[in-house]
Amino acid sequence: MSFEVYAKKFRVNAENLGYSEENVVKCINYARPIYENGLPIIYNLTHLSKLVGFEKNYIIQAAVVSKHSEAYYRYHKVLKKNGDFRKIKEPLPNLKAIQHWILANILEEIEPSVYAKAYVKKRGLKQNIRFHKAQKKVFTIDIKNFFPSININQIEKIFIETGYSIELSNYLAKLCCLKNTLPQGAPTSPYISNLILKDIDNSIAIFCKELKVRYTRYADDLTFSGDFEEESLYEFVNALLEKNGFELNKEKTRLMLSSQRQIVTGIIVNSKPQLDKETRKLIRQEIYYIKKFGLESHMERAKLSGSLYLNQLMGKISFGLYLNPSDMKLRSYIKYLAGLYKELY
Repeated sequence: MSFEVYAKKFRVNAENLGYSEENVVKCINYARPIYENGLPIIYNLTHLSKLVGFEKNYIIQAAVVSKHSEAYYRYHKVLKKNGDFRKIKEPLPNLKAIQHWILANILEEIEPSVYAKAYVKKRGLKQNIRFHKAQKKVFTIDIKNFFPSININQIEKIFIETGYSIELSNYLAKLCCLKNTLPQGAPTSPYISNLILKDIDNSIAIFCKELKVRYTRYADDLTFSGDFEEESLYEFVNALLEKNGFELNKEKTRLMLSSQRQIVTGIIVNSKPQLDKETRKLIRQEIYYIKKFGLESHMERAKLSGSLYLNQLMGKISFGLYLNPSDMKLRSYIKYLAGLYKELY
């Protein structure tokens, strides 16, 4: 449906409801840029409540309370690779449903930069690492406290720039925030982070293009590869991020030469993408014990749970095959375990 058709239908309905000509023209002018951006036209909070399927008062309360309180969130911990725990702030079901609507109908209709490889459909680890295979240098930089560094004013700006009113944009931003920052655990947070970094990604890419450096970003991990002088690159990126309210995690900054193991988002990329040496060794060891003692005896000795153990082991192997489908050793492992699984379950 063209905008002209939409405007004609809107005018008829509005006039039947008693709208003045001034208000009709005002609404149509407001709707045009939103329509042209391919987004749902939302005039006010009452309209939003009908679209998301929740009462207007609930939306207002959830937005206002989340600005000051954690009442609409619950917490759980996730173990990180370094042994620490990451605190996940998960919205309660109704607020989470609203956030999913905002994500699917508004945010995902806005294109992030081509350099963002996480949280985007048809992009992922494989798309991130393939640019950095067999390079003279691989340089990785990590942003410290990534999500909490993104504030409500930055998020509100996203909605305003799409054409939504200041009031509506403010409420949409509040619904995606917890205490004025981006919560780790809300379904909207990952995609919002990509949109916030869109201009930063493009600025870094322009700088890198002049130096013939490859650049991608996977969430808060920035990766550069090629033959370049890393100090000037680091200074540029650091200054740009600081200007936009971000801080680099200097402890996680790594330079890896071709003579070393070059790891990008946990994957070795020196020649072909594959699992790291430690993970491969662990898998090989588990297969050895299963073959030597038998699956049930091995699980009993190691105090392991049957189906859970097999699923986790097969998951690790499957991920290795996802990275390198031609790995015949891993293929033999998955075939062997699949046979055991079929016999037992």
